Amino acid sequence: MGKSTLDWIALILLIIGGLVWGLIAIKPDWNVIALLGATIARVVYALVGLAALYTIYYLFKE
Repeated sequence: MGKSTLDWIALILLIIGGLVWGLIAIKPDWNVIALLGATIARVVYALVGLAALYTIYYLFKE
């Protein structure tokens, strides 16, 4: 069975989160999400966290 839309959204959010952490590891000033503003950054970080939780579920579903 193929991936659902929710699967793809979670995957894209995890990729974005991974790239942001990679940039921060290279240079802490390169936090591109923080440039969006504090409220929007918190929403993005929350969505990435939810995507990670969903991906844990996805790993174990049949």
